[in-house]
Amino acid sequence: MKSSISFYWKCQLIGWSAASMYWFVQGSAGGGFSWSAGLLHFLADIILYILITHLYRAFARNNNWQNSTLNLLIKRFMLALPIMAIAYTGVTVIKIYLIRLIFVQGTTIEILEFIRQNLPGILMAGFRLMAIWMLAYHLYQYSRRELRLVKENAALQLGYREAQLEKLSAQLNPHFLFNSLNTIKSLISTDTKLAKRGIDLLSELLRSSLYRQVSPINSVAKELDLAKDYLELEKMRMEERLTFSLKTEQSLDNLTIPGLSIQTLVENAIKHGVSKLKDGGHIAITISCDTCFLEIMVSNPGVINEDLNRTGIGLKNLKERLQLTYHGRASFELFKKEDELVYSVIRIPLS
Repeated sequence: MKSSISFYWKCQLIGWSAASMYWFVQGSAGGGFSWSAGLLHFLADIILYILITHLYRAFARNNNWQNSTLNLLIKRFMLALPIMAIAYTGVTVIKIYLIRLIFVQGTTIEILEFIRQNLPGILMAGFRLMAIWMLAYHLYQYSRRELRLVKENAALQLGYREAQLEKLSAQLNPHFLFNSLNTIKSLISTDTKLAKRGIDLLSELLRSSLYRQVSPINSVAKELDLAKDYLELEKMRMEERLTFSLKTEQSLDNLTIPGLSIQTLVENAIKHGVSKLKDGGHIAITISCDTCFLEIMVSNPGVINEDLNRTGIGLKNLKERLQLTYHGRASFELFKKEDELVYSVIRIPLS
């Protein structure tokens, strides 16, 4: 059967048991050794020092120290070490004094005198032992964090590449290309200026897919430009069946969002919404923010496809990239309101 004891508890038990056994052996080598007192010291050391270090671990975890930067972690370490050493000293002094009262007959030394005699040595041992324990704990947590970040970054890069492939597949899809080229061809004889614009839009979309090295994180302004080019080209094909609007603020242009996030929502709105309706519909892109979140909302007429297997990897990939990039603090929702519009909403933390 798989062991139910975690690695942390194994290290705690083995580490403090080894330290307590060392002290036990040291004590047994001296004169006047009491096996009963030695055994009590052994058990008390394990219990008390595990309690102190476990309380520290709980405090560090509750305050998210495991995700601190190295510089911040060092500062917190330097502040916490004296407190841990004092806690070790306090429980050790009380433990030794009480056990001596129990097992050493005729002990008359006052506790203050006992503290005066033993405090310096116990305090130095406290600094040494707590420093060793805290360094081992935080180095382990830091290494785990670095490994996790490496894995997440690798998964994020892979997810972004998949999004690029999905985007490339959509843009190089023969149906998409033939429709766009046929639209441009028909415009050549009726509206040369618009036909040239169509060629420019198609070239820019293909160039961004084939040649441009786009970052997994991009500015709102660049992502909007890409989505607008896509919508404008689709409008040439769908004509009056497609209208779109954009509502944002210039102050949001330089905020960063996952690459292809807006276009993914727009493509989904056209593919599963407007293109399936006889009269088409209107796609509205709204970008806003409050004190904590940037919100990207795309609305369109249509229905929500409950069969997730038919929605492609676009939205699934977007959810995964949001999870990896913002560690669960970002969200994605797809829902329908009473106004018969489908809303896809991304909320991204501002810090």
